[in-house]
Amino acid sequence: MTKVIDGDAALRVLSEVASYLSAALHVEDALARVAGVLERGLGAEECRIWLRAAPDHTFVAARPEWAKPPPQGYERNVADWVTSGEAPEWEPDDPRVRITLKHQGEHLGLLECRLSDGPDCQLCREVVQTVANILSPLLSSIELSEDLASEIALRTREIDSQRRFTGKIIDSLPVGLYVVDREYRIQAWNRKRETGTQGISRDDAVGRVVFDILRRQPRGLLQREFDTVFKTGRIEEMEVQTETPDGVRFFRITKVPMRLDEDRVSHVITIGEDITQARLVQQQVSQTEKLAAVGQLAAGVMHEINNPLATIGACVEAMTPWVNELPPRIGQKFSEYLEIIQSEMSRCKSIVDGLLDFSRPKSRARYPAQINQIVEDSLYLIKYHDRFKRIKVERAFDDDLPLISANAEQLKQVFLDLMLNAIDSMDGGGTLTITTGRNPARDDEVMVSVSDTGMGIPRENIPKLFEPFFTTKAPGQGTGLGLSIAYSIVQHHNGRILVDSQPGAGATFRVMLPITDFTETQS
Repeated sequence: MTKVIDGDAALRVLSEVASYLSAALHVEDALARVAGVLERGLGAEECRIWLRAAPDHTFVAARPEWAKPPPQGYERNVADWVTSGEAPEWEPDDPRVRITLKHQGEHLGLLECRLSDGPDCQLCREVVQTVANILSPLLSSIELSEDLASEIALRTREIDSQRRFTGKIIDSLPVGLYVVDREYRIQAWNRKRETGTQGISRDDAVGRVVFDILRRQPRGLLQREFDTVFKTGRIEEMEVQTETPDGVRFFRITKVPMRLDEDRVSHVITIGEDITQARLVQQQVSQTEKLAAVGQLAAGVMHEINNPLATIGACVEAMTPWVNELPPRIGQKFSEYLEIIQSEMSRCKSIVDGLLDFSRPKSRARYPAQINQIVEDSLYLIKYHDRFKRIKVERAFDDDLPLISANAEQLKQVFLDLMLNAIDSMDGGGTLTITTGRNPARDDEVMVSVSDTGMGIPRENIPKLFEPFFTTKAPGQGTGLGLSIAYSIVQHHNGRILVDSQPGAGATFRVMLPITDFTETQS
């Protein structure tokens, strides 16, 4: 049936085509709708659209069903349309109109319509030509978009590859590394952190607040460290020591500011480097350099102190017979004080011997000992110091501890030094807490902790506490040898000393000593 096409019908066809093209979400859907409009509006029996296909530049049907069966009259390969840029010539009685889809000189495809009125319908041909002119820019933009999408995909793959490469570099570093933003959320967590002493996986760490992950350090102190870097933009570095199943490890912690917009610090990179081996070597070198000086000092002290000690000893012996001539109450106190003088005189000799041991370690007999009794004896001795009277002492002793193999006098010297240092840090009063028990981390050790409520120890001083001659006391108030000798004594007992401290919140020294089952040994 022949359909008469006038100008209004042609405008309706073009308007409908334009509306479909502007509203369609997919090019396949748009082309199918355009073909349907042409069939209805022009009375066409069949309308098909062919598109150029890379890389061979042949033409394929925009919809698969349009190519089955192949339309009549395709005597030549459709690739010829690309070469010539024009639709092939057809016989005059062929009812099909074919318009090449071109944009800016590029051949994009072919629009084919079988018209009921035949190719002589000039208005129909103009409508098909106009539709082709509308389709061509659309198809060109789709092709350009696909090229852009391919370029973006390529660049994305390159960026992903570079990101993976950078991630591999960070994971291969022999240091623990993590990054936090201004909300303290972890944005990066490298492989060394996953396999470190805490062993937290990346999936468990990234995206979480750092204080929920790293709990060994008090939240307030860790937050102040981050805030300092965010505020000042300076690199902050410190050394810390940590108790691990393998013993004490030393770490250098470096916090590095990171800027994304070159304005304010947006992230903080934290790098933790295990410097245990370097610290041990440094300690050995320092020990070697200072042992000679300690030996000379000990020899001089022995010479200078032996004479007054001998005089004091003689006086004690001379005064002892008078005890019985004094009233009983006074005589009892007098006798107690003479015993303390005699005991402290012996301890002075032991301290001098300890100096010699520090410079030239020698054998000291060790016997089965009860650690609680050694601590009690140490407390008994310090109660006569004037500073002790302003201190509150709290005890928490485990009464079911096994014996250890120890030289009681040497360990007494260790605990006295720790207690006196704690009292010094609480100038004006405070609480001294002494605790004994098994080491929670190792069942084969006993632990004695000495805690104070004093001023605390600056973090930068903690790694240097046990170095010979290091002291923070005023000149004339300390030699810097007390903790060094204590450290040496504990080492000779195959034990360890650990320190925990927060500035302004006191300090805790923990002495770990091995439990032994033999009755007598030589160190």
